[in-house]
Amino acid sequence: MPAQAIPPSGPHHSFWRSFHIALAGALHVLRTERNAQIEGLIGLVSVGLGLALGLTRTEWAIVCILIVLVLGLEMVNTAVEAAVDLACPAPHPLAKKAKDSAAGAVVLAALGSVIVGLIIFLPRVWWLLSGWFWR
Repeated sequence: MPAQAIPPSGPHHSFWRSFHIALAGALHVLRTERNAQIEGLIGLVSVGLGLALGLTRTEWAIVCILIVLVLGLEMVNTAVEAAVDLACPAPHPLAKKAKDSAAGAVVLAALGSVIVGLIIFLPRVWWLLSGWFWR
C-alpha cells in the first residue's frame, strides 16, 4: 500500500484543515479500535449516570477530563503501535517495550478513572439504593 501524501504545512495550511484531519483521525480510532469503543461506551454511560445523579460542576470537570484522558491516551497508544509496526515489522525487544509502555499508560489512566468514578458515583448510587430498599 503506497504511503499517503502528507498535506503541506505552513502559512497556507489552515487551522481548520488541520482540525479536520485530527478529528478524522480520532473518529477513525473510535470506529476501528475495540478498546476505544469500549472506553467510549463507558464514557457515555458515565455521562448518562452523571446527568441522572446531578453531578456538581467540579465533578463534571473531573469526569470529562478523565474521559478525554483515557480516550486520548488510547489514540496515542494506537499511533505508537502503528508507528512501531511500520518501523519494525519483525518482533524486537524495543518495539515490545514501546508498545507495552503505551498500552500501560492507557491502563493506568483507566484504572485511575475507575477509582475516581467510584469516589464520585458510589455514594450517590448507594444513597439512592438504600432509600429504595428501605421504603
